[in-house]
Amino acid sequence: METRELRYFVAVAEELHFTRAAERLGMAQPPLSRAIRQLERRLGVTLFDRDRRGVTLTGAGRVLLDEARTILDATSAAARRTRRAATAPDRLTLATKAGTNHELLRTLLTAYAAEPGAAEIEVLLCGMGDQARMLRDGRADVALMQRPFDDLAGFDTEDLLTEQQVAILPARHPLAARTSLSMAEISDLPDLPLARWPRPDGSYEPGPGPEIHDQSQVAQLIALGHTMAVLCASSRSWLWSAHTAVPLTDAAYVSTVLAWPAHSRSRSVAGLVRTAAAL
Repeated sequence: METRELRYFVAVAEELHFTRAAERLGMAQPPLSRAIRQLERRLGVTLFDRDRRGVTLTGAGRVLLDEARTILDATSAAARRTRRAATAPDRLTLATKAGTNHELLRTLLTAYAAEPGAAEIEVLLCGMGDQARMLRDGRADVALMQRPFDDLAGFDTEDLLTEQQVAILPARHPLAARTSLSMAEISDLPDLPLARWPRPDGSYEPGPGPEIHDQSQVAQLIALGHTMAVLCASSRSWLWSAHTAVPLTDAAYVSTVLAWPAHSRSRSVAGLVRTAAAL
């Protein structure tokens, strides 16, 4: 298979419409249809069910969609890392979402900078769940991620910090006066629904709470009394006076980890990992 064919297939699989996929690819629809039929013949499987109602993926098509995305990400990553090796060989790019424990990150960067031959580190702030995509497509060499919330498949990791979770409430809410809470006590409050965070695939669990896209959004909604959130204890560092953090007695602990592609052979990445392990 050629990467061109895989790009064609992914476009059709995501759009589930040949005309829209062709427009997205900047090509005519007939050659796109021929390319998909040729791919199906080569593989000996049917990738799409086609009828008058539209196009749907078969079971084989769903498998190829996952594999094709991985292959295309790896191809893009190889190109990006090759260019970066030529233009900035002594630089690492570290991805982290806004709101990550800044003291932990500062400690890591300071300790690594003191090592002989340390590479320059560029920190890229990203949205929730973007770190995995940035590692896979080569935009980042390493990332700060959280177990069990982030998608760590295909990455090696070094644990940096494990911490309790807290409930972030509007400061004027009656529960804000409590010294601790349980998940049962906050999971079904009619006046204060739980904020909903994106899953690794970008979708959201059903529920009455707002869909959260970034830290500033959730901070504003909590301050307005529209929602509450369950976050790591280190999130106290960015709370406003309109917020209160209450420890949760039975919430799962969260580990912040340094993650990197399992196939990485970068000496700079290895050096940063050694520093992280020493911390």
